[in-house]
Amino acid sequence: MSHKKKGGASAKPGKTRIERQKQRHDKYNKTCDFESDLQRAMGSEDGDACSCPVDKISFPLAMWDMQQCDPKKCSGRKLARLGFVKSLRLNQRFNGVILTPMATKCVSKADRDIVSEHGICVVDCSWAKLDETPFSRMKGGQPRLLPYLVAANPINYGKPCQLSCVEAFAALCYIIGFQKEGDTLLQQFRWGHSFTELNQEVLEIYSKCENGVEIIQSQNKFLEAAKEEHQISRNIDYLDIDSDDETVHNPNRQSSYGMPPSSSSDESEDDVPDDVNDSEKESDKNNVTESEMGAYSGKS
Repeated sequence: MSHKKKGGASAKPGKTRIERQKQRHDKYNKTCDFESDLQRAMGSEDGDACSCPVDKISFPLAMWDMQQCDPKKCSGRKLARLGFVKSLRLNQRFNGVILTPMATKCVSKADRDIVSEHGICVVDCSWAKLDETPFSRMKGGQPRLLPYLVAANPINYGKPCQLSCVEAFAALCYIIGFQKEGDTLLQQFRWGHSFTELNQEVLEIYSKCENGVEIIQSQNKFLEAAKEEHQISRNIDYLDIDSDDETVHNPNRQSSYGMPPSSSSDESEDDVPDDVNDSEKESDKNNVTESEMGAYSGKS
């Protein structure tokens, strides 16, 4: 005879004490070691279990999500879904390096030990809504700025400094010597390789600097050199066919470098046979002139 509760529903047998203990034990074993690192970084002993792939990233990654971005385009949320990043609550403290526009000190190789122990945190907000972002409620003792870099994400491609979350994480990893971890994060996005391609030169420069002061100096030198190069390119008149500046290739002029001498250049008028009359000589001269003009007028 089956036992029924009031109302006619069949009673489900409860789990025994041994089964409950086994379930708790299995759940504990599935919790990754990364959880304790993240809790230590946040200065807290509580928190949810984290599914971050510890075999790929050896330190915690976190973010404060302001939910100002399109969820389908937000790189921070995608990293969170993949288990790389932990979302924090406002007023929840993070003891690692925090990338925020409110910082006054630039990140550098000197922050490597802090990142190794406590990790990196970013602020996931819209660049157009910085004034609405409550930065004062994001607690932490290591705020940092990133130096000049160019965005490669589809939303802000080519814009200086307007990096996405994954670009910010990867940039910091590259600068402090965790290039492998930076590559791992960028590989989660089809356009990720474009970030290192656009910034390869300047990232190598930053990675050789020992502190934030050197990075700022290197940044300023790089920007000054880029400004001078841009100014020079603007002053070049590629339509000036009479320019004698050999350092600049002029597509409107034929290059004479490496061209063999024409057969007529070694001949003098004395080599012309006596039976050629003056009218034929004049006709040849006109043909040469017309042929040469074809190179400048676009004739084939």
